[in-house]
Amino acid sequence: MKNILKLSDPNVYARFLNAPVLHPLVSIIHYDEVSPIHSSLNRYGVYGLFIQKNFPKNLTYGMKMFDAADGSIIAVEPGQIGGREDDGEEIHISGWALLFSPELLHGTDLEARMKEYRFFSYFSTETLKMEPSEWSRITQLLSQLRHEMQENTDSPSLRSVILGYIRLILEYCYRIYLRQLSKDDTDSPDLLKRFHNLLREYYLDGRQLELGVPSVKYCAAQMAYSPRYLGDVIHRATGSTAIAYIHSFVVERGKNLLMNGQNINEAAHMLGFEYPHHFSRLFKKMTGLTPSEFLEK
Repeated sequence: MKNILKLSDPNVYARFLNAPVLHPLVSIIHYDEVSPIHSSLNRYGVYGLFIQKNFPKNLTYGMKMFDAADGSIIAVEPGQIGGREDDGEEIHISGWALLFSPELLHGTDLEARMKEYRFFSYFSTETLKMEPSEWSRITQLLSQLRHEMQENTDSPSLRSVILGYIRLILEYCYRIYLRQLSKDDTDSPDLLKRFHNLLREYYLDGRQLELGVPSVKYCAAQMAYSPRYLGDVIHRATGSTAIAYIHSFVVERGKNLLMNGQNINEAAHMLGFEYPHHFSRLFKKMTGLTPSEFLEK
């Protein structure tokens, strides 16, 4: 098993970087003040925005490797794994990180709104690429929010202020996300993103507990297409079938559940499988490993 930093609360990451701890449910880190740092592969129990001028190369995001564009934002949510395992090298990073606990959102309108922020996903092309003016506005908001947290002790009033700042920052991120979607040149990439987000929301809403593992027929109906048409478009976009895309999504989600400490039976149930051996069979088919062998790597 890889060496993973478990971010059970936002300040685990702050302490790892020797950054100030300012609030029990929110952490703001200015990388320019703590660099050079060591990288880390993180298992998130919190929401996070990494707003950076430069990112380390060969990052892991949703169990896949990618390089993030400079001047962009990576968004993560609880249950995800991402980052880069520490190889002993010290790296210089310029930018900010904002991490906040789901507990901060309980009972607020922002808690319901989080489902609309589809940039919290493992679709790496949705890394948010900022214009210079957006960098200035977002980083200014982070600086102001950090000042509020430095100058005031925790209270309901402060939490209300914090939520206001976070909501505004997330709305800026959502605007960037929508702008990127509008730049798609063809229908296929847009449909693929919609298909991916449908699968993500299926699990966020817990539909698998009632309906089981999502089917092509279900997804096509939700997108107002025939199953054959959806399959044709997915095949043109990916070179593979719609059911293979669903299975790949489910297995990637299963990997994260296993690495987050769920056993095989629990992971199978949380993914919507009626029987654990059905999950194990699909996992073996897609990865060449059984779930147990995967955990032993």
